[in-house]
Amino acid sequence: MDLPRKFTIRESSHRIHNPFTSEKLAALGQALHLAPGTRALDLASGSGEMLCTWAHAHRIVGTGVDISTEFTARARARAAELGVTDQVDFIHGDASGYVADEPVDLAACIGATWIGNGVVGTIDLLRRSLRPSGMLLIGEPYWRHEPPDQDSIEACHATAREDYRLLPELIEQFGELGYDVVEMVLADQNSWDRYRAAQWLNIRRWLDRNVDDELAAELRADLSGEPVRYARYEREYLGWGVFALMGR
Repeated sequence: MDLPRKFTIRESSHRIHNPFTSEKLAALGQALHLAPGTRALDLASGSGEMLCTWAHAHRIVGTGVDISTEFTARARARAAELGVTDQVDFIHGDASGYVADEPVDLAACIGATWIGNGVVGTIDLLRRSLRPSGMLLIGEPYWRHEPPDQDSIEACHATAREDYRLLPELIEQFGELGYDVVEMVLADQNSWDRYRAAQWLNIRRWLDRNVDDELAAELRADLSGEPVRYARYEREYLGWGVFALMGR
């Protein structure tokens, strides 16, 4: 049970595995007015940056669950670096079936709603760990503008326009599911640049060291085509944000 090696190569230098900068992550933590002792659960926690930095800045406690052995190890190292190993714990496991032993104040899935087969299933999964009047955090893509054709849709990692929603439609969906949107922090084109461009540098440096690896040809093709495709399509049409939700 692990992430494909290609993904960990692409994001080998990333602390945040989404188009979010450390400044935006900090701004989100501040906007939520997290009280010391807030108990959090982060499903698909990646390298643990959210839990670790919020434990350090706001003295929250919590658990992260992620399928990647490499990212889980990085999360534990980050906790040690920030001196919060007594506040946060990271579990290598399948987040898609994880429910906390005790209700939490904050349940999050930031950019990995595939663990619940989409927004609806992921909210239902998180809700099972959440105390009454607790808060959910969902990180999710949306269309910045209507994609004009199928090429644009597929270049944004979708198969159909319906795979994502426009921002107002996504907020409406949360309401239809019975939740108020009480805060949101959105990626911008600069944070997308930082996320995607860092992948290209990671790939290039890996290729220079691993010319005979079985993944070299595939990653070489990715690096040759992705920057133009990103600039033409993804940077223009695809948005991303983290939404804080509370049940009505």
